[in-house]
Amino acid sequence: MEKIVKVALDAMGGDNAPGEIVKGAVDAVNENSNIKVYLVGKSPRIHEELKKYRYKSEQIEVINAEEEISCDESPVEAIRKKKDSSMVVGMKMVKDQTADAFVSAGSSGAILVGGQFVVGRIKGVKRAPLAALMPTTKGVSLIIDSGANMDAKPEYLLEFAKMGSIYMEDVVGIKNPKVAIVNVGVEEAKGNALVKDTFPLLKECEEINFTGSIEAREIHSGQADVVVCDAFVGNVILKLSEGLSSTLMSIVKDGMMQSMRGKIGGLLVKPSLKKTLKRFDASEHGGAPLLGLNGLVVKMHGSSKAKETKNAIIQCIAFSEAKINEKIKEQIVKEK
Repeated sequence: MEKIVKVALDAMGGDNAPGEIVKGAVDAVNENSNIKVYLVGKSPRIHEELKKYRYKSEQIEVINAEEEISCDESPVEAIRKKKDSSMVVGMKMVKDQTADAFVSAGSSGAILVGGQFVVGRIKGVKRAPLAALMPTTKGVSLIIDSGANMDAKPEYLLEFAKMGSIYMEDVVGIKNPKVAIVNVGVEEAKGNALVKDTFPLLKECEEINFTGSIEAREIHSGQADVVVCDAFVGNVILKLSEGLSSTLMSIVKDGMMQSMRGKIGGLLVKPSLKKTLKRFDASEHGGAPLLGLNGLVVKMHGSSKAKETKNAIIQCIAFSEAKINEKIKEQIVKEK
């Protein structure tokens, strides 16, 4: 019998909630019979959105939560005080094993705090990193950490490399994934203190396929499957990539519209260009999971719409089927 993956979805989190979030949930269940989505948030507003769609009622359930956590609140205070918020209620469902996963486009800080203190880390895991998939010419690479731990230590980065390797092999399907650490050059002697101290730990680790340093310009060519860095560096890489992609598209579009020849050429290349650009659309890959927790927590972009929401929900199926948390326990915790 096919296992039903249960996902608690923060219906109130993000710039486009609840409309786009609810639509994404409906799209997900309409495409997959083995998903049940719990829409967590203000019940009247969620039901109002659900009236717009057709779906199997047994695959979507509304869980009422009266409070919301905004991005301008202190994450620690919000998680501690707002027990009836959509975020805390959803995460408690994961902790209590009512749900297999929690997905949100809400406050990044609150998601990180809630993941650590509501769901909790696997015993023996030092830090839980955000693991974001970045499109490359060869497919995707995992940026780890991409936003959770701004001040990291060498032993944290070593754990990130191990967890990232497990994720890429068992969820993405890349055998013996190549691991590299972000650096300002490929020479082993280069880098800041964190990189220099981490390099030998990665080099000596037999559980990963460490290939050395990687410069930022090489990431999009797919030279490494797991790109290891602290959250400050990882977040800058992601934001710069997103901004550059958007800017380049705007420049290309403006260039095509400046002459009749450009407009005709644009029409001719549009189908091929659209297909190519789809490979570099981050929303195709869902959200970024927090690895190393006692359950799955997935952080989406604050501006996520229905497509990214749907893909983040579907992403939870692969995570659940691959038993990532069990493998992290087996490989990492046994070494403690």
